[in-house]
Amino acid sequence: MAEEQVCCAVSVCGPPGAPEPAGGPWSCSGVILSRGPGLVLCQGAVFAPFLPDGPAAWARPRALPPAALRPRPRLRVLRPSAPGAGPREHGARLLALVPCEAFGRALAQAFGPAERWRFGGEAAGNDGPAALRWFAWLRVPGLDLPGGGWTAWASAAGLRKGEGLLACGSPFGALCPDLFLNTLSRGVVSNLAGEGNALLLTDARCLPGTEGGGAFLPAPAGPRVVAVIAAAFCWRGAEWVGLTLLCSLAAILRSSACALAEAGLAVPPAPGWAAVGPAGGRRDALGLAALVERGAAWGSGVLLTPRLLLTCRHVVGAGGPLRVTPAPGPGRAAVEGRVVFATEESSPFDVAVVELERSVPGLAAPSPADAFLPGEEVSVVGYGALGQACGPSVTAGVLSAVVAVAGRPVMLQTTCAVHGGSSGGPLLSSRSGRLLGIVASNTRDTSAGATYPHLNFCVPITVLQPPVARYHRTGDPAAFAVLNRAGEGVRAAWRLQQQPGPPSKL
Repeated sequence: MAEEQVCCAVSVCGPPGAPEPAGGPWSCSGVILSRGPGLVLCQGAVFAPFLPDGPAAWARPRALPPAALRPRPRLRVLRPSAPGAGPREHGARLLALVPCEAFGRALAQAFGPAERWRFGGEAAGNDGPAALRWFAWLRVPGLDLPGGGWTAWASAAGLRKGEGLLACGSPFGALCPDLFLNTLSRGVVSNLAGEGNALLLTDARCLPGTEGGGAFLPAPAGPRVVAVIAAAFCWRGAEWVGLTLLCSLAAILRSSACALAEAGLAVPPAPGWAAVGPAGGRRDALGLAALVERGAAWGSGVLLTPRLLLTCRHVVGAGGPLRVTPAPGPGRAAVEGRVVFATEESSPFDVAVVELERSVPGLAAPSPADAFLPGEEVSVVGYGALGQACGPSVTAGVLSAVVAVAGRPVMLQTTCAVHGGSSGGPLLSSRSGRLLGIVASNTRDTSAGATYPHLNFCVPITVLQPPVARYHRTGDPAAFAVLNRAGEGVRAAWRLQQQPGPPSKL
C-alpha cells in the first residue's frame, strides 16, 4: 500500500567508540515527507539521551540545532524494499529538533492535570508530556530521487469526528523491522482540539515504537498524510483509554518553517482537497449525544426527543441539580433536567430517564433498531476521554456479541473503545445510523485493577423502546417499571456488574 512506502523506522545510537548512554539504542517510527531532497520527520523525544540539559530541554520555546546534542548520535532510517528482501538502510543526519507550538497549547488545555493524564511510549514516559510536542527533521541523502517532491499531505483543519483514518508505524521501532516495519491500523477521528485541529485522538490501535509514524486520510487520488503519531497509549489515572494521540502535520510544518528555511528548504502549501467526512450513521450521531452532570458525577446521554433523554442510573444517582449540555449546534445551550425514572439498584438494567425543562433545537430524532447483526460496524458517541473539554468523542468497532434470553436480546457487546464518562451514550449502526442501544459499562478486572475499553456492554434499544413508547402515550413514569422486573436469566447475564470489588469507572 502507498502508506507503507511513505513510512519508515528511525534508529538512534551513540557514535562509534563512544560509550552508549544507558538504555540505548533508541528508535521510533518516521514519515518520509520528501524525496527531493530526502527528508524524514520523526518524534523528537527519542533524542532525549543526547540532550545535556535532560528533560529541561523540552521546556525551550525554539528549535534545537544538531549542536545541542552531546555526543552526536548516529542515525539510520529503515524503509521497505522489494517483497521478500530485507529493509533498506540509509544513513541520516539531524537538521533540527522543533517544538510544535499549537500542539503544545492544545495539550495543556485539553488534558487537565486533575485527571492525571499519562502518555505511553518509552520516551514520553521518561520525560513526561513536555516531550510530546517535539519533532525531529532528518536529512537522508539515500532517499533523494531525481524529480522527487513532497509527499501528498492534507491539513487537519477540515477534519470531522468519525472520519476514517489509517495509521502506519513500526511497533517497537527498529527492534525487528523484518516483522514489524510499517504496520497498519484502521480507525476514526475520535476527537479534535486546538487551533486548526492541532491535536487529534484516534481509536486506531498503535503500539510503543509507532510514535513518529503517520496517520493518513483516504482520497480519490491516493492517501494523504494528515498527522503524526505523538503517543501510542493514553492513560487517564489508572484507566487505559485505548486511544492514540496525534499531532497535525500542518501544525508541525508551520512551527518548522524557520528551521527548514535555515536549511534552504521550503514547505509547499497543502493542495486543495475536501475531507471525505464520516460515513453513514456517524454523520448525525454527534447531535444525539449530550453531557450529563449531577454533582461530582458526569456521563453521557442520548436524546430521543427534543425534551427526553436516556442515560445510566449511576450517572444521575448523586444529589444536586442535573445539568444537560447538548452537543454543539445552532441555538443549543445547557439546560436543567429532572429524573422522571431511574431503575432500582437491584435491576440489571442501569437506566435513567431525564426530562429537560426546554427543548433542544435542531434534533434529528434517532431511528431505533429492531434487530441486531453480530459483526456489523458500530459507533459509540460519548463524553469519555476529552468529552468535557472538547465535546463528544466517537469510537468505532463491531457488534461483537448479542446476548439473548428466551430469544430476546438483553445485552450487546462491542469492540468500540469506551471510557469513563461514556456511560449513557448512544450505540449506533455505522451504516444505517439506527440507534442500537445505550452504553452501560466497559470491562474491569477487579483482581488486576485493569480496565479494558474494547470490551463493553450496552442495553439494547429493543428493551427500552416499548416503555418509552408507553411513556409517550400516557406521560406516566410507571411505564418504565418493567425494567425493574427482569427475570433471573437477564440478571445472570448482567451480573458481571454486581461482583464484589471496586465499581467500574463507568
